[in-house]
Amino acid sequence: MTERHMRRVVPLLDQRSSLPRTPDAAFLSNAKIIANGLLSDTRGRPLRDLRISVTDRCNFRCNYCMPKEVFDKDYSYLPHNALLTFEEVTRVAKVFVAHGVQKIRLTGGEPLLRKNIERLIEQLATLRTVEGLPLDLTLTTNGSLLARKATLLKTAGLQRVTVSLDGLDDAVFRSMNDVDFPVADVLAGIEAAQDAGLGPIKINMVVKRGTNEHEILPMARRFRGSGIVLRFIEYMDVGATNGWRMNEVLPSSEVVKLVHTELPLVQLEPSAPGETAERWGYANVSGKHDVAAGEIGVISSVTQAFCGDCNRARLSTEGKLYLCLFASRGYDLRSLIRAQASDADLASAIGHIWQNRGDQYSELRSAMAADNGNGQRRVEMSYIGG
Repeated sequence: MTERHMRRVVPLLDQRSSLPRTPDAAFLSNAKIIANGLLSDTRGRPLRDLRISVTDRCNFRCNYCMPKEVFDKDYSYLPHNALLTFEEVTRVAKVFVAHGVQKIRLTGGEPLLRKNIERLIEQLATLRTVEGLPLDLTLTTNGSLLARKATLLKTAGLQRVTVSLDGLDDAVFRSMNDVDFPVADVLAGIEAAQDAGLGPIKINMVVKRGTNEHEILPMARRFRGSGIVLRFIEYMDVGATNGWRMNEVLPSSEVVKLVHTELPLVQLEPSAPGETAERWGYANVSGKHDVAAGEIGVISSVTQAFCGDCNRARLSTEGKLYLCLFASRGYDLRSLIRAQASDADLASAIGHIWQNRGDQYSELRSAMAADNGNGQRRVEMSYIGG
């Protein structure tokens, strides 16, 4: 097996030796503030959003995420006993919620491939924020299994879904997923999610210049007025396997300009602090936002950094905590859990990690290679989720 085929292409840092197992009085005093949701990092950014990857497997082979030449039949995925159990995920999530997390998104790989995922959703749906409110509990999926799962997910307590869809043209879509999966089945899944009440639904379209930019307008036409928010995402330099090149990035500004030529847009205010998408509403004849027509979003991961108010943490399938989508190292929480660490110790570890966070990769991007500048390869999107 070549280095490119190895699962652990990313050096993972085990921080347990530097984290206090028996906090002193000063640390415990600070932990009281943390428990009230006032945790912030070195740049004053709060912890509000947790992305949890529940599997490193996917049934698509999109070339910007899990290209077939790397993720082939010989690829070694994580063994089942390496994955966090649903009970372990829920326990960690509960600690994060005590630190101020208000939103949890389940990702993958393809999260609907995780057997009995509904059980995990049921457990997470019982958690309450520090204000006593239900979590914003959502899931990102490629939509391939959504038609058969939508009602079960809603019954379990999932609130909404985000579906990845990179075009409406069947030939383009089959080519991009690289497993010949028909777009009609994904559209059927989206319809089933709407019928089940999993909304508001968001659709993410990764735009890759030279591949699917001609699908931008058809996608905008299709979902305008549908109650679904379509978001265009710049092709990102995540990991090392997707062969990313800057000349394949179509800047979000060009996407907005293209849509605006046919469907006039007006810029909207962010929906929440730390929102990654810039919002654009469809305009009426008076140039005001036509609420019934809806809106689009653009996520400018390459051309416009949004590190300044990033409030997201990411938990990998095997329990590594990552502080940035472009990180090259994770912090091993699974070892703490399986060493019978108390909830207080786990909370102290997470608090220590976040308080020392200073990540700002997008703001510092100077080299467009997968190398992060010190010889370490960044974590793959298929491993940590988008």
